Amino acid sequence: MSELELRQAIIDQCRAMNASGLNQGTSGNISVRHGERMLITPSAIPYAQMTPDMIVSMPIEGDASQWEGPKKPSVEWPFHRDILRARPEIGAVVHTHSTFATILAIARKPIPACHYMIAAFGGHDVRVCDYARYGSKELSENVITALEGRSACLMANHGMVATGPSLDKAMWAAVELETIAKQYYHSLLIGGPVILPEAEIAGVLKGFATYGLQEKRS
Repeated sequence: MSELELRQAIIDQCRAMNASGLNQGTSGNISVRHGERMLITPSAIPYAQMTPDMIVSMPIEGDASQWEGPKKPSVEWPFHRDILRARPEIGAVVHTHSTFATILAIARKPIPACHYMIAAFGGHDVRVCDYARYGSKELSENVITALEGRSACLMANHGMVATGPSLDKAMWAAVELETIAKQYYHSLLIGGPVILPEAEIAGVLKGFATYGLQEKRS
């Protein structure tokens, strides 16, 4: 995609996540890697009013004060940038305050292997990172730690973070994380889930490595 197309795609996905109930108001934020820079939603702008020129551009490395745009970047830009710095395979980051993921984050309950789709996030669970104030360096560090070997995490007393190699895949991960959080929450109400063993999740991970790939054959 061109930079303009990426900027519009960010806005489209922001509007879609609010329309679907995945997020509320301007509490969520989205970032996308574009070469050596990060494109991220501006602070406190309703998505319905957002235009491509309002999307903020800032360097992934170097001085973050060198951001470009008519509006300030989301206050959560530190963990977005630090994820992209630490994980070169990640192309996009989605942060939301989705209801069920946030309920579990408030209770500081990681999501265990209650469903085989937990493997979509890279392991046998989705961790909860330690609490730190929004926008802080400490929160950024905590998120990076919780994402080790994973593509998503819950944020204590805050919300969730989902990542992917592209914006579409990061948004898919956010939807899937909220879905499994909802399933886990409701299973707790009827006595708790039966947890799948780590060996089973390891097998699912191997299967996911080639799931959906269509290789050309000579």
